[in-house]
Amino acid sequence: MAVKLELYRVFKEVAETGNISAAAKNLYISQSAVSQSIKQLETALQARLFARSPRGVTLTGEGQMLYQYVRNALGLLATGEDKLSQAQQLLLGTLTIGASDTVTGQFLTPYLDEFHHQHPGIRLKIVSGRSAKVVSMLRSGAVDIAFASSPKDSTLETWPCFTTHSVFVAGKNYHCDFDKIYTRQEMAEFPLILLERKASSRVFLEQEFLKAGVTLTPEIELSSRQLLVTLAGIGLGVAGVTLEFVRKDLESGDIRLLKTDFTIPERSVDMCTLKEVPPTAAATAFMEMVRRGM
Repeated sequence: MAVKLELYRVFKEVAETGNISAAAKNLYISQSAVSQSIKQLETALQARLFARSPRGVTLTGEGQMLYQYVRNALGLLATGEDKLSQAQQLLLGTLTIGASDTVTGQFLTPYLDEFHHQHPGIRLKIVSGRSAKVVSMLRSGAVDIAFASSPKDSTLETWPCFTTHSVFVAGKNYHCDFDKIYTRQEMAEFPLILLERKASSRVFLEQEFLKAGVTLTPEIELSSRQLLVTLAGIGLGVAGVTLEFVRKDLESGDIRLLKTDFTIPERSVDMCTLKEVPPTAAATAFMEMVRRGM
């Protein structure tokens, strides 16, 4: 195919100049090389493409039909090469990032702002999803970079961005003793407000309790982290939350931490790419920006 592509380039030049000598000059090859290329293409296609005369060459009917397609195809290739060059120089292109709304809002926003101002020609797309979803999209090529909680996958290249800690909170007027130190079993007996089952932090929390033989049975399950805080704040129960994402709510006093005699192991939110797939120029630039800021 690569050989035939060069033949088509010669064919296009001869068709447009109508002269073997002029085409050879424009292509920086010999006249005999041009003639041989046309002959080789005609043989491969089993069609006569040019009518020859002392004044030069003209396209036959079949040659004219082929020329329209060759001109368009080579034009598209040239455009593609130009676009690729611009993308490599970060003048245009698209960068697609997969992350949860919370990670985007709490961590990525400053980096997105900086990247957008440095490379305004790059279109930024954010695909919202929990860890399992964005990692799956990374594997399928739907996103260039994924931000996920402690992914365990040997096919991924990961860079820890920040650590997270699971804690329990309740509204400031909730009927509990905020000075008491609660056990796992006592915590499980509260009306619990947790994220939905598919959330990785929910799965991790339940697994840690099960190691001690305690099962968590929430009364309320939600898809929104902010709703956890809201419902805990109005006294509907005790919410299992990520400390790093509720600091402002704690500082405002709307919710308070419950003390425990146990600690849930910390996790990390990692920036992920596929090991076997080289990142695009835009993805590389964004990742370097994040790593510098960590």
